[in-house]
Amino acid sequence: MSTAAATAAPTFITPDALLQHWQGHRRLTRRMIAAFPEDKLFTFSVGGMRSFGELASEMVGMAVPTVRGMVTNEWDEFAMGKATSLSELLRQWDQSTMELDALWPKIPAERFAETLTAFGQYTMPGYALVLYCVDNEIHHRGQGYVYLRALGIEPPPFWER
Repeated sequence: MSTAAATAAPTFITPDALLQHWQGHRRLTRRMIAAFPEDKLFTFSVGGMRSFGELASEMVGMAVPTVRGMVTNEWDEFAMGKATSLSELLRQWDQSTMELDALWPKIPAERFAETLTAFGQYTMPGYALVLYCVDNEIHHRGQGYVYLRALGIEPPPFWER
């Protein structure tokens, strides 16, 4: 066994397991979006924060462009256009979920460890870019929980992903 092989750190999580973890969060976030009343999704906020519709649109706008950038090293902005209705947001969410599943296997394994500059401004390893998308989604979903409770709506359990 070479010295490099003997000192190499074991893989903590495989790329496929990371995608499944993220898609679990995305399934929960989709249920959150669907729980919002149509008339509140893009209008209701607390303390001057953006509406959950705007937050969810941001999540849609980050996911596929980030993964596509990891595949191609081309960092195009989100091109779907902003949703203005519950049904359109859910359609975009579902489309982006399918695109993630299609693009993910095309990410070269070394890209997860490679330092990348996404969208001309975010420089970090590829795995950190993915984790940023997941963290951002969890953060904004937390805001959605507050909104739903303020509206008197019981949100989906956070542990059911």
